[in-house]
Amino acid sequence: MRGRLDRAAVVLAGLLALGATATGCGIRPTSVPVDAGPAPSRVPCEVPDNAVTPQFEGVTVEVYLVCGAQLVTTQRSVRIPEYKGAQDRLRFAQALLDELMAAPSGTEKEAGFTTEVKGPLTVTAGRGHDPAGALRLSRNPEDLSALALSQVVCTYAENTPTAPGTQQVVLGGPGEDPARGYTCTSEMKSRPDSAATLGDIPRPTRSA
Repeated sequence: MRGRLDRAAVVLAGLLALGATATGCGIRPTSVPVDAGPAPSRVPCEVPDNAVTPQFEGVTVEVYLVCGAQLVTTQRSVRIPEYKGAQDRLRFAQALLDELMAAPSGTEKEAGFTTEVKGPLTVTAGRGHDPAGALRLSRNPEDLSALALSQVVCTYAENTPTAPGTQQVVLGGPGEDPARGYTCTSEMKSRPDSAATLGDIPRPTRSA
């Protein structure tokens, strides 16, 4: 009997010591699962500077791709001169669309970049009743996924804004529906899959 009591005392002392050690290390026991939030992203979302090689007589542009569930810019080189007129602006706008539809390069994939903009997709000039600077896509903007539309809006706002110094663009589709204004906001960049970030802006008027 005495031996069993001694062994029980040793076991109890060991359990108490283990509990004291856990407490000293900051470990607290719990009986329910703990939600620690989403795991941190391990993708760098950054392409080395030497990975972008400018093309002859081309320009380097910033396009918005998807990385870590957010919109992040990456540099691309396009083979057309910087636009100076309406026709050049359309060529430039189409070149930007082509870059968004293109599969990410090997270095971009390694950095975690993807794109949601799927072809075929083309762009034309706005119509007579559209605001100045409007662009018309071959598909209705609202028919694109929220991610794809966010990429298009922010890429155009970065490179061909409706008005200089703004983050605004006016886009329409191939039909007769009025073109709508979109603003590339910080919320759109951080939550590009949320349609609530897309909305109208004050519509500029054409000069007489």
